[in-house]
This record gives sequence, structure tokens and C-alpha cells, in this order.
Amino acid sequence: MSSENGVGRGDGGGGAEGAPPEQLALIRESVRNAKVPRAKPRTWRGAALAPELPVARVLVDKGVLHLDRYFDYAVPAELDAQAQPGVRVRVRFGAGRHRVREGRREGGGLIDGFLVERRAESDYSGPLAALAQVVSPEPVLGEELLGLARAVADRYAGSLADVLQLAVPPRNARAEQRPSPAPLPPPEAPDAGSWARYEHGGAFLDALASGGAPRAVWNALPGPQWSEELARAVAATLASGRGALVVVPDGRAAARVDAALTALLGPGRHALLTADAGPEKRYAQWLAVRRGSVRAVVGTRAAMFAPVRDLGLVAVWDDGDDSHSEPHAPQPHARDVLLLRAALDRCAFLLGSWGCTVEAAQLVETGWARPLVAGREQVRRAAPLVRTVGDEDLARDEAARAARLPSLAWQAAREGLRHGPVLVQVPRRGYTPRMACARCRAPARCRHCSGPLEGQDAGVLRCGWCGQGESAWHCPECGGFRLRAQIVGARRTAEELGRAFPAVPVRTSGREHVLDTVPDTPALVVSTPGAEPVAEGGYAAALLLDGWAMLGRPDLRAGEDALRRWIAAGALVRPQGEGGTVVVVAEPTLRPVQALVRWDPVGHAVRELSERAELGFPPVSRMAAVSGPPAAVAEFLTAVELPPDAEVLGPVPLPPPQPGRPRRPGAPPPGEHWERALVRVPPGSGAALATALKTAQAARLARGGADQVRIRVDPPDIG
Repeated sequence: MSSENGVGRGDGGGGAEGAPPEQLALIRESVRNAKVPRAKPRTWRGAALAPELPVARVLVDKGVLHLDRYFDYAVPAELDAQAQPGVRVRVRFGAGRHRVREGRREGGGLIDGFLVERRAESDYSGPLAALAQVVSPEPVLGEELLGLARAVADRYAGSLADVLQLAVPPRNARAEQRPSPAPLPPPEAPDAGSWARYEHGGAFLDALASGGAPRAVWNALPGPQWSEELARAVAATLASGRGALVVVPDGRAAARVDAALTALLGPGRHALLTADAGPEKRYAQWLAVRRGSVRAVVGTRAAMFAPVRDLGLVAVWDDGDDSHSEPHAPQPHARDVLLLRAALDRCAFLLGSWGCTVEAAQLVETGWARPLVAGREQVRRAAPLVRTVGDEDLARDEAARAARLPSLAWQAAREGLRHGPVLVQVPRRGYTPRMACARCRAPARCRHCSGPLEGQDAGVLRCGWCGQGESAWHCPECGGFRLRAQIVGARRTAEELGRAFPAVPVRTSGREHVLDTVPDTPALVVSTPGAEPVAEGGYAAALLLDGWAMLGRPDLRAGEDALRRWIAAGALVRPQGEGGTVVVVAEPTLRPVQALVRWDPVGHAVRELSERAELGFPPVSRMAAVSGPPAAVAEFLTAVELPPDAEVLGPVPLPPPQPGRPRRPGAPPPGEHWERALVRVPPGSGAALATALKTAQAARLARGGADQVRIRVDPPDIG
């Protein structure tokens, strides 16, 4: 070693030559494993260009709207074979027009992109920069996926680069180097199985197996058969030689459909795309789909863009679940993306759920899809018995005031525990309850900041926003001095039930720890909505507590969401003929409660749709939310050229984010006060509204305006 490297030969044995053999081996291994800095890609100065199609049209990975277009680059001859449409590339971006040497533009930063097209000549008259590097020769962006991404970007007033970040997973070199398995031949068409319980279930499967493209809204019967029924629909599509795609809300639902498909068709015929798989395995599965080795996909929200070849069926389960709404720009909804895929690919469409959203009812009302339901007698045989506990019952019930469990619910739980587990659904997790007036139920607010008052373990009232205590509260609405818990969390409910049933084990399932299944033994299972585990053999009973808190949310979808969550919990209970009982603590005269008692989510959705049509609310109309600082929102609304039939509602102040809670998409940063305006257009003007909003936002950003105005088309919650 030379002295220039800091190691001399005459330093008293401190050099490498005097080191023991073990140390030398360690040094060699360290040098061998050291990460060598990657050399920057060549500038290709003076390099010859590709003899044919020397121009590459590239989509650069810049999600800003005013750069939402393609850019042309020169293709060096050495990259001609690898630079094919669909591959990932690196290009230099941001060089000035005057930085030209030997006919090539140079400079700028290196960014990633996708090669979209090879052309003979460019529409740009000036000198072109050369492609810096082909990252991988693996084509990952096909024409169908590119067309879908463009349609999604146009619908949601977003950029194509942002959509492709959602559609194409990050590269994993080891996964690319492994070959995908050979595709299997189409399976035999399955029999109807439990689809025979539905009036047109067998005909739907026959249409899929024969290569047809039926479109249906499926109101699934209670019970665990829904995953097997989805698997049979996928198998029928595969039997016709086409591909299938199923999108579910979470990993637990994906695992159930995965198990059903494996049991029906065997391994190797479908791919499971969920975040739990890890980046390498997920990318390998995605590549198997892209290469045509696998023709069926089951996955969560990100799988809505899976590049399935010869797509014959797209299906979404429980479209009302919040997990189907993508939080990253441009925030598409899985249901709407699959509707676009059904239209672009002219394939079959299946929307299934135990409940029924207003959007699903609109698909049937307009004739775009057909209903796939069971007869009322079949529904009554499959559904549990539903009983209600209203406010008048609670007022007369000493047990409800002492233990928060009405006598009817206590009796149902005691009877159910004799035969199996009992599910208890509470609207929120945690322990600390928010308080309300015991007389009029007006929320208890802090005198200093108007934040919600919460009851602490020692009985002290404290504001959930500013943290100040309150010792002399009284209700400003009715003058009352007594308080009650507005919503009690799952942990406190579990403690109360543990005291009421001391000999019965109590399990909890919520955000921190979600149970997948519970055994068919007596136990109390306290769960928040959406985290209910499946009981082997079904629950003997279910208690739906604090229903008024779910119904009282200031949201257009409060009743629809409450009914969907109740029905999802009730669907896990045994049928009425086997003793299954559901007790809901809510006012019996309310429409969602009546729909639960009748087990008629479709009727509830149809009536909600008619009322929204009269008021001009979504989904009958198209709507967009524009939020940001008041001055920025006012400036944007003045500059945007809205369609003539557009109507601006607001702006109104947005509630500040609560300390200690995760910031929701579109919420103002901590300490800032934002406003939100809603822009509404009638049917048929949604595309014009999205184009106008996107054009105005792009012009604003091109002028150097701060990125403070947020645009969301079809917001899920509008208050």
C-alpha cells in the first residue's frame, strides 16, 4: 500500500502487512462488500444516434401539473436495443436552451421516467438531450396501462406521473432477474355452488365462462361464503381463456379470497398483491402478471392497476370501505378505477358487498348494471334476528345507566355465551371517552378553545385540544350539569364487560392488534368497526353499541356508513334459525335501523339515492373540493374558468387538525386555518370540471405560485 493512502511501511507494524491473517481476511471481505459509488450516466457527447426511430418520447417522473406532458430525447446507438417502449429510463431534465454542445443539450438533473414511444422525428425543433440510461430492459408500462393511467388522471384532475407512481411498483433487481413460471392452461368451468342461492347467480357464472361481459351489483347473503363465490366467478372467467382482477379492502379479506381460490383451482393460477408480501415478493408477483404467467389477481387497493392480460372480469368487494380511497394524489377510488377498466377493456364487472352503497344503487338505477340478489325468503333464512334498544328503553333501564349495557343486550349476551362467542362492536378504539350533556346530548366543549371535553381516568374533565381542565361545566343549550360518555372506547368497554361477565374471557380487536379469527368457544370479542374477526361457525350474538354516535356524525354518508358497518358485523352472526341474534342500541324509528331490522340495504340505498337526486348531491352530481388558505382559495376560484352550469358552494372554514391524531388527506397543516369550497356540476359535466380545475392549477404553478391549494375530485366526505 502506498503512503498516499495513509498507510506507510515503516510505521512499526501498524500496516496491513504486519496484521494477523484473520485481520487480513476481514479487511479483504470489507473491501469486497463495500458499496462502490455508482458512476453517473454518460452524457453521450458526440455519440452516434440510433439508425431507426432515433427519438424517444419520455414521461418524466415530475408530478407537477404544468409538466404533465411527454418530452423528446435522442436515443444513442448503444441504447437502441434496450430503449424499447415501456422500459424505465433516466434522463437529464431542467437544462437551459443555451447549454448545447456538439448538437446535444447537456446539463440538468438526473430523474427517472418511462419510455412511452419511439419516433422517427421530434415535434421539437431545437436540439435534444440524449437518454442518459436505460435502468432496466424489462418493459413495465404497456399501452393498456398507460391508457388507463391517462383516463384516471383526467378524471381526477391529476398528473399522469402521479398515477403511474400508484400503478407501477418500485423496481427490484433480484425479482426482475428471476424468470416467471410458465402459464397454466385454462381450468374447467366451475359449477354454480352457493351462487345457486341467488336468482340469477348461475346465469352470471355461465355468461363469464362463455366469454360474455355481464355487469352486476351483487348483494351478498350473510355468512362466510362470499369469498368462495368470488373465487367461482374468477374460475369461470379463467375457463373462458381470459384474466380476472379482484380488489378487496384489506389484507384479511385478500387472504380469504386467496385461500378460496387455492382450494378451488390449486396453486399457481393467481397472484396475491398486498403490502404484507414485501417489496421483492410483491414485485415478482406483479411481473408474473405483467408477463402473462398468471391471469388472475387478488389484492388490496393498489392492485386496481394490475396489468392483467386479456382482462375478462374486474370485481370489487365492499366498495363503501374507506380503504378503497387512495390517500395519495390524485386520490382515485378503486371502484371508479375498475369502472373505467370495465369500459376501456369491455370486460365484465362485479360489485359485491353485504351492504349497498348509493353509488352501487345508481349503477342499477341507470341500467348500467343488473342486480344480483337473493329472494326475500332466502335472505330471511340466512340473516340473524335483529332487535333494537331505543332512547326510551335506555331511560327506563337501570342496568344501562349502571353498566352501559341495556338489559336486552345483557340477556342476549348471556344467552349467546351459552352457545359460542359474542361480538361487541363499539364505534371507536381506546379508553378516554368524549363527553356530552346527559339531558340533550349536546357535545361538551371547552370554554377556552371549543375543543371536545374528555373524561380522564380520575374523573377529571380535560380538553382534548388545549389540555386545560374543566371543573364547573354546564350545558349552554339546556343548562344541564350532568354528563354522559358520548363514545366509549373499545378498551373501556372490554373492562366493563369483564366485570359484568367475570368468568368469560374478553378479547379485543382494533387498530393496534386486529384479530383474524376466534375459536368457536364462549368469549366476548370487543371490536371497532372493520376489525371484527371471523368466528369459526359464526357468532352466537352481536351487540352493536352507541349506534347514535355513528348516526350523528356530520357527514352526508353517516346513515349509509352506519348501516354498512352494522350489516358487516351482523353478517358474521349465525342465521336466525340457529339462534343468531343482533342487538343494536339506536333509535328504532331511524331509517338505517329499520333497514337493518329488515336486512334491506338495497332499499335504503335506493331511497338515499332519490333524496340526493332531489338535492343535487353526489353521486347524481359531480363535485370537487378546493381547499387551502383563504386568500389562495379566493384567488383560485377567481382565476378558474368553470363550466357554465357549475355551482360554487362556500367557502367555509375547515376544522383544525386535532393534536395527537394523524393528519387526514387534504387537512390543513397544524397551526394553519384553511377554507374549503365545493364546486358542483350536473351529470355530463364532470370531465369539463376536472379539465378546468387542472388547467387553472397548472397555470398557477407555472407562474410560481405556492402549492397550497388542494383539489380533490369526488371527495368521499363533504360534510
